[in-house]
Amino acid sequence: MISSSEMMATEKAPEFVTAMATETERIGNSREVDEEKISRKKNPEEEALEAKCLPGIISAYLNYPKAAEENLKKCERSYQKLSPAHKALVTHFPMKLQRLRRCILMNSHFIYNMLQAFEPPIDLSKHMREPITGALSMEELQREEHHHDHSLKNAEIRLNNKTCEFDGGHLNHDHGSAHVPLVDVNKVRWVIRNIVRDWGAEGQRERDECYKPILEELDSLFPDRHKESTRPACLVPGAGLGRLALEISCLGFRSQGNEVSYYMMLCSSFILNYTQLPGEWTIYPWIHTNCNSLSDDDQLRPISIPDIHPASAGVTESFSMCRGDFVEVFNESSQAGMWDAVVTCFFIDTAHNIIEYIETISKILKDGGVLINLGPLLYHFADEQGLENEMSIELSLEDVKRVASHYGFEMEKEKTIETTYSTNPRSMMKNRYYPVFWTMRKKCAITTT
Repeated sequence: MISSSEMMATEKAPEFVTAMATETERIGNSREVDEEKISRKKNPEEEALEAKCLPGIISAYLNYPKAAEENLKKCERSYQKLSPAHKALVTHFPMKLQRLRRCILMNSHFIYNMLQAFEPPIDLSKHMREPITGALSMEELQREEHHHDHSLKNAEIRLNNKTCEFDGGHLNHDHGSAHVPLVDVNKVRWVIRNIVRDWGAEGQRERDECYKPILEELDSLFPDRHKESTRPACLVPGAGLGRLALEISCLGFRSQGNEVSYYMMLCSSFILNYTQLPGEWTIYPWIHTNCNSLSDDDQLRPISIPDIHPASAGVTESFSMCRGDFVEVFNESSQAGMWDAVVTCFFIDTAHNIIEYIETISKILKDGGVLINLGPLLYHFADEQGLENEMSIELSLEDVKRVASHYGFEMEKEKTIETTYSTNPRSMMKNRYYPVFWTMRKKCAITTT
């Protein structure tokens, strides 16, 4: 770990403040945001919830290699059931499984280093003593990947002289024997896939389809932002792994991302705060999908991340990320009229109650502020097994626009785009979306009863 004296001696880098709590940190320094602090203190219930959730999430990440190995053993059992004649047709299959183990080890390597950056520190040593059965040793892996100098046994994390604030409370980090539900295993794998969308060169096409229209719209709507003494403030709810919020900051906005998922926030904080150069890490995001592969090499291909060095991207000093439920964090009087723009990308359909989302956005926008939205209406809580009692308000686009009009929004631009979401570009199956991209402006304050 770099000492405080070493950090002071190095060149000052931009600060990416990541609040790992249900709290909105002030975007920018004490001289910005209308000279008023945007803050929210946690109540005891929220602190208790965080302490309850985080150990399970960390366990899910630590369980990644074990769960992946169980899947490989299932494949091995299926292979052993083949007749000798059929085995002779796919003699390379055992070698493919060995290659998969190597990929799992590399993904685990990234995960362990990510967790080592967590505060308070987690003792991962006991999780590294028992290697995956049949896996390559770390020494063998390092010989193959000699251009990478990361060691699983190296518990020290090199800092980029940035600020990364975690507020996870006092946690019990004994995760070795915890049972990890399949849904949590899949969340970890989903994060690994999402890294490509936000931080891999392969994700550039999706970023161009989804983020580029938003960035161009912001650029055109705020042409004089660099001349203003206080630059416009832009909030990005559902920020995921943080790339869109970072790009908005690079445009010259005071940008803050908001994300409810600890799975996402742990990863985004690591990438934003701890990477030192482009391509520093190698992951294998497609290895857990055995269907629709053109070839083994396509399925097992490596992805280098990040495609850019976040600290060198040109962000403003006020770029930050905060964790928490969007409505709970921002539906407070202190947030009213504080934002010049709200950007939502594949977000508004994550609501239990989309009306509440729109109402909250209207409250926090200044009069004349803009809502820029891109995404489908694939409501997350619709028809979910085991969630019959979960509230889910599922409106048509026509109804959504009617609700927005009630809360003071007027449509300025609307069009349909075509895109994918975290899709393997080399897969034989791709789900395509045709979401609406719109810009709405808040014309007047609305008093609700």
